[in-house]
Amino acid sequence: MINTKDQEELFELVSKYLEADIECYALGGTAMMFYGYKNTTKDIDLLFQTTKEINTFIKAIKQLGYKERSIKGIYPEKRLKLKSKPIMFTRGDERFDLFLNNIFGFNINENIKERCYSRQDFIGTKELIIKILSKEDIILLKAITGREKDFEDIQTIIEQDKDINWDVIIDEAIIQRKHKEWILIDLEETMKQLKKITFLPSKLFKKIYAAEEKM
Repeated sequence: MINTKDQEELFELVSKYLEADIECYALGGTAMMFYGYKNTTKDIDLLFQTTKEINTFIKAIKQLGYKERSIKGIYPEKRLKLKSKPIMFTRGDERFDLFLNNIFGFNINENIKERCYSRQDFIGTKELIIKILSKEDIILLKAITGREKDFEDIQTIIEQDKDINWDVIIDEAIIQRKHKEWILIDLEETMKQLKKITFLPSKLFKKIYAAEEKM
């Protein structure tokens, strides 16, 4: 497990091994820690938009002793069949899940970029810029990735933050559905589970069903 202090120190260390400035997006538990929703995470989730940037990052962490591992058993089998799988690197109990361009077909579009919560800069030999996704986009991604404890993480967010814009989440899922039809279905299933523990207005589900009928 990696705690908040460990995560920031690790990013600072990686920046000292970079050969060029790079920019990436934090999602999952990594992003949740920047918000303060949780204090530890099993893995650091990052998305890069260019092959050059992800390769620069990989070269740096390899110098720190991280080695590539198989993601089998980490993600659901149905996700492993997709081309846009992450590359996983581990060192002891520490783990990086690195995505390129999209997360299992979920694209980081301009709306998502504009909604980013904050930007963290780590300056060593070069600069590592990490942009933190919005809480709504974190929830949506956790609703569709299907890893162990993703649902628990969503629970953690909604228990600590009552100001969640579900319309933003559904609207983004509708946009993303154009590329991967199961995204809206997975969100609906997650929301049905959440309805057992929190209030979600029926109009939200009607919005999902209406969108499905139009597709």
